Amino acid sequence: MLCFQSNKEFHLKASQPYRLIISGGGTGGHVFPAIAIANAFRARYPDAEILFVGAQGKMEMIRVPEAGYKIVGLWISGIQRSLSLSNLSFLFKLVSSYWKARNIIRTFKPHVAVGTGGYASGPLMMAATRNNIPSILQEQNSYAGLTNKRLANKVQRICVAYPGMEKYFPKEKIRVTGNPVRSDIINLESKRQTALNYFGFRSSARTLLVLGGSGGARKINESLLSGLDQLIEANVQLIWQTGKVYYESVKAQIADKDLRSVRLYDFLKEMDLAYAAANVVVSRAGALSISELCLAKRPSVLVPSPNVAEDHQTKNAVALVKEDATVMITDDQAKEKLVSEAMRLLHDEKRCAELSEHIGRLSKPRAAEDIVSEIEKLLV
Repeated sequence: MLCFQSNKEFHLKASQPYRLIISGGGTGGHVFPAIAIANAFRARYPDAEILFVGAQGKMEMIRVPEAGYKIVGLWISGIQRSLSLSNLSFLFKLVSSYWKARNIIRTFKPHVAVGTGGYASGPLMMAATRNNIPSILQEQNSYAGLTNKRLANKVQRICVAYPGMEKYFPKEKIRVTGNPVRSDIINLESKRQTALNYFGFRSSARTLLVLGGSGGARKINESLLSGLDQLIEANVQLIWQTGKVYYESVKAQIADKDLRSVRLYDFLKEMDLAYAAANVVVSRAGALSISELCLAKRPSVLVPSPNVAEDHQTKNAVALVKEDATVMITDDQAKEKLVSEAMRLLHDEKRCAELSEHIGRLSKPRAAEDIVSEIEKLLV
């Protein structure tokens, strides 16, 4: 029988295989923290059964099986914040997904449910809480997502990455754990030569890593296209993740360039090697990206996406700027300033060292383990 425990510390009974259900997706910012939590739970309980629930057709349906876990897809999509014909089908999809999620809960019988945000987690977490399954939310951003805000009163714990989240969630439920990210980006210096060899780069040249999030970033790609000749002339080694949507277009536009020091990817699986090779990183300011930069201790130029709820990426970036831990350029300034600012930082090793030290202070390398400890506190 499941019961709740509020304050006492204890360990789960190792004799019983525990069943963990995790839901969240749509973007890497929701998917990869979910996988990190699953990995940490399995490391502590190797015989645990872990099931993911995601949105049909989204990246989690590929990335989760790649990580070695089962996933079930729901027919669900996000609601558009502007008037859109796609919103007409949202209610029907929501009801359909909720009934499927309820059947998943009743069949799998999880001991605990974890939601990492995104529209895929809504129906599953609603079904879990209505069936009295102890539940935890994990919020990655400094601005709480719509799904997590609506579920906050129904769950027992809410693990967050930023202080001050009581303006969105009940204060007594909040635990500041940080964002769980891949553990292979710790102690990157030991991987640096391996990384340079992997990309075919020289240790004597400076390396720029450009990321646009799991879906790519149009303005960052456009800015790199405009300034690519400058980077090539300055002998900068470039690792460029364009995103799948932009890859073929970018590839065609640079076909006539000298690409001996350019490595172009639609999606980077070897992120630990990319970070290890990089002297400076250009990135959007999603919560997962920032958490990885903190753990990797990499100097960065952040270009917050303006196309997100409540401009939360700008809030994420500003939080780092206040700690002198990054350089921020707005999206509308990127085409004019991004490449020149990245090059200035690449060749200022003193400034790079300062940013590396300051951003490293903000890392929480045990975030996934701390979230698993919060899971443990819900069950006997």
